Amino acid sequence: MADRYANTTPEPGPAAVGPTGGPAQAPKVLPWALAYSLGRVVIAVALVALLWLVGLGSFPGVLFGLLLSMPVAYVLLRPARGKLTEALATRSLAKQELRARLRGTDADDAAA
Repeated sequence: MADRYANTTPEPGPAAVGPTGGPAQAPKVLPWALAYSLGRVVIAVALVALLWLVGLGSFPGVLFGLLLSMPVAYVLLRPARGKLTEALATRSLAKQELRARLRGTDADDAAA
């Protein structure tokens, strides 16, 4: 039974094709994490400043600005959040495949 897995290597699946016709590249994590984080900060600062201009200053203005920035950022930063999620998922799969190759097992066996 153990001989069955002795010299097996996972067969590569079909390669994804990018927009230029070459192999598809996974999005990088750092640029999208920075874009999303900076977007959240900019939205929060803008809402706090808007509330201060309206007349709600001091601690309540900061508190309400931060609370309002959560749903606004959820809606406005949806594309950046989607790319960040895609990049993190791709990175996680690559790590799992590397660990499986280093162990000498299939990636499907490692996930189970």
